[in-house]
Amino acid sequence: MKKILLLTLIIMSLNTMAQNVMSPELLWKLGRVTALGISKDAKNIVYKVATPSAEENKSDSKFYTIPVNGGVATEVKDTKDVLKDKNISPDSKHIVYDEAVKIDKVLGKDFYPELEKSNVQVYNGLDYRHWDKWNEGKFNHVFYKENTENSVGIDLLKDENFDSPQKPFGGDEDYIWSPDSKNILYVCKKKSGTANATSTNTNIYEYNLATRKTINRTEENLGYDTNPDFSPSGNLTWLQMKRDGYEADKNDIIVDFKGIKINLTANWDGTVDDFRWSLDGKKVYFIAPIDGTKQLFEVNFPGLTKIAITVKQVTNGDFDVDHFVGFSGDNIILTRSDMNHAAEIFSFDLKKKSWKQLSNVNTKTYNSLALSKTERRYVTTTDGKKMLVWVILPPNFDATKKYPTLLYCQGGPQSALTQFYSFRWNFQLMAANGYIVVAPNRRGMQGHGVEWNEQISKDWGGQVIDDYLSAIDDVSKENYVDKSRLGCVGASYGGYSVFYLAGIHNNRFKTFIAHDGVFNTQSMYGTTEEVFFNQWEFGGAYWEKDNAVAQKSITKFNPANFVEKWNKPILIFQGGNDFRVPIGQGQEAFQAAQLRGIKSRFVYFPEENHWVLKPQNALVWQREFYKWLKETL
Repeated sequence: MKKILLLTLIIMSLNTMAQNVMSPELLWKLGRVTALGISKDAKNIVYKVATPSAEENKSDSKFYTIPVNGGVATEVKDTKDVLKDKNISPDSKHIVYDEAVKIDKVLGKDFYPELEKSNVQVYNGLDYRHWDKWNEGKFNHVFYKENTENSVGIDLLKDENFDSPQKPFGGDEDYIWSPDSKNILYVCKKKSGTANATSTNTNIYEYNLATRKTINRTEENLGYDTNPDFSPSGNLTWLQMKRDGYEADKNDIIVDFKGIKINLTANWDGTVDDFRWSLDGKKVYFIAPIDGTKQLFEVNFPGLTKIAITVKQVTNGDFDVDHFVGFSGDNIILTRSDMNHAAEIFSFDLKKKSWKQLSNVNTKTYNSLALSKTERRYVTTTDGKKMLVWVILPPNFDATKKYPTLLYCQGGPQSALTQFYSFRWNFQLMAANGYIVVAPNRRGMQGHGVEWNEQISKDWGGQVIDDYLSAIDDVSKENYVDKSRLGCVGASYGGYSVFYLAGIHNNRFKTFIAHDGVFNTQSMYGTTEEVFFNQWEFGGAYWEKDNAVAQKSITKFNPANFVEKWNKPILIFQGGNDFRVPIGQGQEAFQAAQLRGIKSRFVYFPEENHWVLKPQNALVWQREFYKWLKETL
């Protein structure tokens, strides 16, 4: 009898655990895994786990190793002892690094030293601020020095007011050693001021240590050239976009083979995120979006032979392959995530086509949760195309019940909507709060061919808006969708979508939530920092009255012009340090809603940029998000 009672209690306990669901507090306790590489002895994977602390309002990071074939993780204090330092030259004689260097006079005291307490900034061109930082005349520069104590560094960009690594996100991946240790290659956009703000023309430069001369290895290309790397046989390889000003252009893999530049993905209808050469130099593996996921691909390298270049998809499934780590025998080590699981480290057997999970930072937590279910749905758009729509169902979903439903509008506007795991726009958390989530791969999404990706440019309020409505209308036919309780949420371009739909939705939606969204296309054009973005997306400036494309983009498709039709509650989040979609966008939208007597709320984060990064701010964001939905939906 005691054994039966004990077994019953265990089963009840397990069932109780299985009914737990994700919460904002639990989401912000999960460990965030960053794979750093494979150890010098090739036996272990080295990775970092950053764990947020809401109490301390910061993240604590620890470093670990785990055997390449799986096993017990071991904490390490210093990764320098186990990881090869890529910044040390192959012959070990030099080390490359980067530092910020003061070049331009910007501050009041730069011009008037006697007024050192002045608080003034003086600019003669654009690029006066970027992402979330004001330009104070300092630029990232690449240096090298002898790999000895007290050696003096040499600035590769001495007196140049350009950045390498690139701002705002570039790091030491923007510079590499040549295999013979004679050259340093680095990524740089050698344009300053207004020219810098209106261009995407980065190049890969090669600096020779002996001559101290620099050459441009990609001068003929006008768009982005990034991610330099060398093949095992010493061929420079990089990612390339062709068109200047188009940040979401098709990204191709280029190999400089004996002075001839070979585009390995020219005839493949997709765009590359990242790549890694096979150890034998016969293939290039790359990660790319495809049909609502990110997968591993391979392309052969034929050199100058007549062998056809062929791209093959290597992995398949409802998950995202996120990042490369390295190779171990027949296995490639990667990080992987999906809508229910944050990234962990996996090994993929290239011969057997099988997966093995290596790290388990959050496995115990997820095993205690009832998870949401993600379903693929293909919807016919108004122009007769098939569109993938992710539908995320609440844990313990019951098709006999009716659920409030959220249309999720992705930002970008050209970013892929895949099986990503976000710590803010977290579908698992939305579903755990009892909402069905409808996430359409609308026009502009990567992973459905170049034409589908490019259609959104200069048409922000056109076919893509019809795509949104096609998705929500199709899913709303299901009996389990409460059509009287539909919400619309999104950030950045997704925030634009929310503002636009609020004026044309014909009473489909009961409530709206926009985060750092574009509200007024004209003022957006005049205040955003990367001018090339709006130049491309809008097709020109608002003052170009003879430019029909620009006038359509900035006038016809301006959400501010539809405010008189707003008739439902709207919540607006805005970061004070967001220079991509500046604070005025959120202020204008909130002021319009208030003056029209519409229930509205403005949640302002003075310290945050386009994202919300501080743990306590993030928890406020989550609580306000779900509080608003409970109030209005």
